[in-house]
Amino acid sequence: MVTMIETLPVSLTESAIKEIQRLMGEEGFDNTQRLRIGVKGGGCSGMTYVLGFEQPEAEDKQFMIEGIPCIMNKSHELYLYGMEVDWQGGLNSRGFTFSNPNASKTCGCGTSFSV
Repeated sequence: MVTMIETLPVSLTESAIKEIQRLMGEEGFDNTQRLRIGVKGGGCSGMTYVLGFEQPEAEDKQFMIEGIPCIMNKSHELYLYGMEVDWQGGLNSRGFTFSNPNASKTCGCGTSFSV
């Protein structure tokens, strides 16, 4: 019998994992929600990254990263495959950052891109 190992569409750095786990551990967090990683139209470069907790939908691909349940619209994988999400906790830059090998152009704020 051959076991297929599925490659994850995106990765999270250690600091991103810690921050997401911290958010999931807050009082009142809805444990039925999943971490949505995706894109939407808009932004100065054409597409904007989506990162937040939502309920899964029928067209979502579901996967786990270090015990974090994640969802992604199957059509978004084309734009995001191989992307790394990081968390910057410094004084000058604080928040999630996206390193996307599929982006041909990104905006100055790093939350918008084009392919």
